[in-house]
Amino acid sequence: MQSGYSSRSAPRGDTAPPARGLAVRLHLDLPLLVGLLFLSGISLVVLYSAGEQNPDLIIRQATRLGIGFAVAFAIAQIPPRSFQYWAPWLYALGLALLIAVLLLGEVGKGAQRWLNFGLFRFQPSELMKIAVPMMAAQYLAGFHLPPRPRVIAVASLIILAPVLLIVKQPDLGTALLIAGAGGFVLLLSGIPKRLIFSVLGLLALAMPAIWYLMHDYQRQRVLTFLNPEADPLGAGYHIIQSKIAIGSGGWFGKGWLNGTQAYLDFLPESSTDFIFAVLGEEFGLTGILVLLAGYLFVVSRGMIIAIQAQDCFSRLLAGSLTLTFFIYFFVNIGMVTGLLPVVGLPLPLISYGGSSLVTMMAAFGILMSIQTHRKLVAS
Repeated sequence: MQSGYSSRSAPRGDTAPPARGLAVRLHLDLPLLVGLLFLSGISLVVLYSAGEQNPDLIIRQATRLGIGFAVAFAIAQIPPRSFQYWAPWLYALGLALLIAVLLLGEVGKGAQRWLNFGLFRFQPSELMKIAVPMMAAQYLAGFHLPPRPRVIAVASLIILAPVLLIVKQPDLGTALLIAGAGGFVLLLSGIPKRLIFSVLGLLALAMPAIWYLMHDYQRQRVLTFLNPEADPLGAGYHIIQSKIAIGSGGWFGKGWLNGTQAYLDFLPESSTDFIFAVLGEEFGLTGILVLLAGYLFVVSRGMIIAIQAQDCFSRLLAGSLTLTFFIYFFVNIGMVTGLLPVVGLPLPLISYGGSSLVTMMAAFGILMSIQTHRKLVAS
């Protein structure tokens, strides 16, 4: 017994450095934390320019980032098995709130997305960005993988129910993001390739029906994506001005605070949806590559955490949250550069915002929990 115990014990020379050991005890993953702090720093720098050098805007964004990191730290203390236990309850709460939005929600800018609780307003679709992949992972983890057709069908219903409620609001961008988050769980569970291609084929056949069911403004976004120059002073104005801003930045940009598209109000939503164009104009291709490097570092770290996870639920959830983050910034950059239709998704961790930022940091808190609790169990 004595020799067995010593063989499993780590040699003195292999003990973790003090800083790393403290981070693990605090349930913080240092590489992921560094990547998030790097992107947050870029956010404050670019926002100062995009927000017309308004210090109040920076203070509010810094406060929201602080709240986001505090939420991530708090969630990182919770062991993954607790997420697995509470997933059905969180999912059920989210569904109930989405139904309440359709019945009692506030209407703003033609959409009904918020619940007013007096002291604050809440957008339940933000909760489902985490609840849907968590519930799908919890359900699939209870079966042998790859899943059987019946299991896939039930998991698909779990994903589609909240997605359809969010489409009804309407909020197509968030609905697609949540559908993607749940879809990634299914994809990572090992569903057959023939099923994937069959679904893609059915979607292609259903495009005429989908086009008919879309709202007028959604159809206009698709038409603008296909030919923005058809209405350069109307529907195509945003994309055209965004591409002008990015293209004028060249290799190294015009310099911080020297952009003209945002300052002269040619660029719409310069501090939110189109902040990537501000970065491209002022920092050029070099700044864009630095930003992409930061994003890819965070994504690669998230995928490493997923690969190293100790159980099926944690692997599926970590992989889904990481790939959803990738889709988040991929869609925004594609939208701003004219490669994808405009769907109203901000640039994650960079755009000015509140609820979506806190939700995203909560997802990173889950990733840190999966990684650091794994280390504590393995040590």
